[in-house]
Amino acid sequence: MPVYASAIAFALVAALCIAVGAVVRQRAAAQIPDDQLGALGAVGSLTKTPIWWIGTIVGAGGYVFQAAALGKGSILLVQPLLVTSLLFALPLGAFFASRSIKPSEWAWAFLLTIAVAVLIVIGDPRPGSPHAEGKHWAVIAAIGLPVLALCLVGARRSPGPRRALLLGIAAGAMFGIAAVLTKGVVAHAGDGIGALLSAPETYVLVVVGLTATILQQNAYQAGALQASLPASTVCEPVVATALGFLVLGEYLDTDREMSAILAIALIVMVTSTIALARDTPEAVPARA
Repeated sequence: MPVYASAIAFALVAALCIAVGAVVRQRAAAQIPDDQLGALGAVGSLTKTPIWWIGTIVGAGGYVFQAAALGKGSILLVQPLLVTSLLFALPLGAFFASRSIKPSEWAWAFLLTIAVAVLIVIGDPRPGSPHAEGKHWAVIAAIGLPVLALCLVGARRSPGPRRALLLGIAAGAMFGIAAVLTKGVVAHAGDGIGALLSAPETYVLVVVGLTATILQQNAYQAGALQASLPASTVCEPVVATALGFLVLGEYLDTDREMSAILAIALIVMVTSTIALARDTPEAVPARA
């Protein structure tokens, strides 16, 4: 198996930045009362908060490292590694909220990370094309937009933790799509500024990325970090890797005998995400 050391290193640094940015922005967003939400939700009010800008800058740094990792390795390699941001974010969130992390939370977080590691090591991800065809994006839009709408409708009708979970899922899915677009944009950037500015992927990425950021910020405002971050953190690589398989031609170079182990790892990953997102206490209480 080729060792993409730089891609792995960039992805882990990205995970750390994403975690720190998430904790800082969630703390800021949780203090925004629901009656102060504008057309963009919490974002409009948060732009006046210095601590939110600090979290945003750190989170943007995470995206830069993520893009660097995608420039070196496949989506199937890089995206699952971002799940390790949970190991950084959960203790940071607990520290700032002056509470202890339950042993069960630690157990599920480590199980989640181990499952992702198994998918990477045993799955042996291999690269494909950096660009998806236009017809593939049409299908993605036809499927993704209704699902996004359902999540948004459900979030509007749900209380804090469930609302945060649904918005986290929607944000994660959008970030997963953004990761695939980023892969293509990084490839265009290697061909020069002209190729970058003339590529439709560049402008679609801006729209998708902004939408994902707004959804994520409103997920932070809706409730506890444990309700939104696990869902978004895992939904992103699930969507990204699925698209890597289906539209970029990436694949796992593994023996058929290992398929059962990969299936178990996938089940553990999903189960861990649900366990972390369900019935968890507020890391920072949201104001009504």
